[in-house]
Amino acid sequence: MDTRKIVRAALIAAVYILLVYLFAGFSFGIFQFRPAEALTLLPMLYPEAIPALFVAVMLSNILGGLGPWDIFGGSLVTLLAAWVTYRYRHTWIAYASPIVLNALLISIYLRLIFEVPYWLSVIGIGISEAISVLLLGIPLVRLLKRRGIQWL
Repeated sequence: MDTRKIVRAALIAAVYILLVYLFAGFSFGIFQFRPAEALTLLPMLYPEAIPALFVAVMLSNILGGLGPWDIFGGSLVTLLAAWVTYRYRHTWIAYASPIVLNALLISIYLRLIFEVPYWLSVIGIGISEAISVLLLGIPLVRLLKRRGIQWL
């Protein structure tokens, strides 16, 4: 990785963490609003976003206080979703992967933490993720494409 990509990865991680911190009251739980999840589409443009998002989610989930399941589980789900987003970046799968994988996999442990039915958790996380990815992430990707991929 060259210096530009390392700096870009660090910036992506920092912005993700900052957004989670600023919206901490809404960024955790079954029904959440995590604007930082808009950044989960960035692997479509920047492969270095994959490790950046993994580290950012790990550090951000420490803030959430939901424990090791969320810190490590959430990070691994993000790593998988980021890789799938990159791998299928030219298809609709790239847009769907953060939504579907977070909804189905994060809900496995959130249902235990919050003692709610699995499918309620899937619906809550799915809707929350869809709002961030579709309403914020798609315009972000379009803006970066329009302005040129080399924004840093």
